[in-house]
Amino acid sequence: MTQYLPILALFIVAALFAGLSFMASGLLAPYRPTDAKSAPYECGIVPDREPAERFPVRFYLVAMLFIIFDIEIIFLYPWAVIFKETASPVFLLVEMLTFAATVFVAFIYLISHGALDWGPLKRLRPMAPISPARTSESTVRRIRPAARDEAA
Repeated sequence: MTQYLPILALFIVAALFAGLSFMASGLLAPYRPTDAKSAPYECGIVPDREPAERFPVRFYLVAMLFIIFDIEIIFLYPWAVIFKETASPVFLLVEMLTFAATVFVAFIYLISHGALDWGPLKRLRPMAPISPARTSESTVRRIRPAARDEAA
């Protein structure tokens, strides 16, 4: 039990430091509220409307994507360390392939639900019919004289 005393002492010192820091900043900091200080900061732009109450679902999907890959990397390090030292590396390989397949399925799910599609939706317009008489030479001839007139 004595071997854990330094760790316990470290936790106590860390908790005391955090608590004293919050208390000191609350007691010593000047308190002069203004409208500008209480307004949300939006890149220097004064907000003209209230923020939306709900975040879009895409925000949560990207957060899920980050957490999924973060957890995969966290589990990959210990697995790589014990892979060669175990008696049955085939079992560990199958286990990791199963885990990677699960993560890949989650990634495909997020991609299919538009987790990485940011920005406005793209609407496809039907292409206008091209007349058979139009060729690249006729287009170049039609554009080139106008370019000469503008340069002059």
